[in-house]
Amino acid sequence: MRQATAFWVEEPGRGALRTQRLAEPRRGEVLVRTIYTGISRGTESVVFRGEVPPSEHTRMRAPFQSGDFPAPVEYGYLNVGVVEDGPHALVGRTVFTLFPHQSAFVVPESAVSIVPPDIPARRAVLAGAVETAVNVLWDAAPLVGDRIAVIGAGMIGCAVARLARGLPGVDVAVVDVDPEKAAVCKSLGVRFAHPDHAPDERDLVIDTSGSQAGLQLALGLAATEGEVIEASWFGDRSVTIDLGGAFHSRRLSIRSSQVGMVAPRRRGTRTLADRMALAVLLLRDPAFDALLTGDSSWRDLPRIMAGIADGSTPGLCHTIDWRDAA
Repeated sequence: MRQATAFWVEEPGRGALRTQRLAEPRRGEVLVRTIYTGISRGTESVVFRGEVPPSEHTRMRAPFQSGDFPAPVEYGYLNVGVVEDGPHALVGRTVFTLFPHQSAFVVPESAVSIVPPDIPARRAVLAGAVETAVNVLWDAAPLVGDRIAVIGAGMIGCAVARLARGLPGVDVAVVDVDPEKAAVCKSLGVRFAHPDHAPDERDLVIDTSGSQAGLQLALGLAATEGEVIEASWFGDRSVTIDLGGAFHSRRLSIRSSQVGMVAPRRRGTRTLADRMALAVLLLRDPAFDALLTGDSSWRDLPRIMAGIADGSTPGLCHTIDWRDAA
């Protein structure tokens, strides 16, 4: 029986590599050998720190998660690999799968999305982030000529901004407290602003900051009858915002967006597989390479994950290279 190396959160704040057995693929299944995984900085930090609230233990399970929250748990969903065994049409193809950090795995063939040859494997780990951005924009439904602010220049916020800028006549500003994010925004073709200089009177504000201050700022930037889309996930943290002042007189609204289901506006015509296929194709845009800000060996994954979770390892999408893993 084959073996694979996998990353597990052993207890909140501590991860480790495990060796585990792989079953042989059966009819309708594929064996995938991982090339790269990506760390979803926001959600995986919440999981690593053990901050998934009990009420969300079921809803926040990753598609191929092993174990249960808070720990031990094998969690993750940005995986690019090559099919080694399975249907002839898939063998040798590069695929994206919503699978945790593991050197090889067996899944139903319906769970993999083919990555076109013209999309680099490392860039393809961003498919999960771009899929989330697609769903956020389906929820937000921006219009031609809209003035849009995206709060938070993280992986999701930057992906949302890059896609939104393609609408004719839109003005997209990304707002973040970190001035170093300005270079990334420039590469993505969108304007960067510090919160102190953020443009107001925005028709649409999308908050991806994961912070109470970010959500409060979003309300302050919205135009009269403007809408705030809350795309962050706060885990078990309480968030307090001020709904006094002009919140009611300006008729502002806040709506949540979450990638677990297709946005209501498209749920009748698009499946989860359709949404993922679209996200993969959108990665033909080389500008997304600006979101790939770090890369490490699988051997260093426990240390890297700890650094990302405690904020000592900055960046956007940190990829893990599994090409020499057993």
